[in-house]
Amino acid sequence: MALFPMAQLRASLPRGARLLGLDPGAKTIGLALTDVSLMLASPYGSLKRAKLSVNAREVAAVVAKQGVGGLVAGLPLEMDGRFGPAAQAAKDWAMALGDAVGLPVALWDERLSSAAVNRAMVGEADMTRAKRAAAVDAAAAAYTLQSALDATA
Repeated sequence: MALFPMAQLRASLPRGARLLGLDPGAKTIGLALTDVSLMLASPYGSLKRAKLSVNAREVAAVVAKQGVGGLVAGLPLEMDGRFGPAAQAAKDWAMALGDAVGLPVALWDERLSSAAVNRAMVGEADMTRAKRAAAVDAAAAAYTLQSALDATA
């Protein structure tokens, strides 16, 4: 499947379809889901990073269970906004995943999403480092997906 601008992906979704947000990290992939009205993103969980075929099967199961019509993957741009090697790797992975599960993909800038989530978990929720590590990937995916929703509402 091709890459789409976020606004176009959102507009092309069938009524009642959700978006699945992905925060691909080196060890885990954070997952987040929108509600059917595409107003709110919530953490959904995380997957252990594995071969693309394995992760594609896991994502396809979430897609089928939750009525997902499109994917929004975090794009780790450089701090100055440049498209570096990490962004290229994330783009390639997201396109391959979209092809594997048969869904359109949009990329969204995820700069500082993990830092913002960690700050919130330390300051507001007073979570320990171990509990934060378990929750940060899904929360970062939700943070990025919510940013994309807010910008295209």
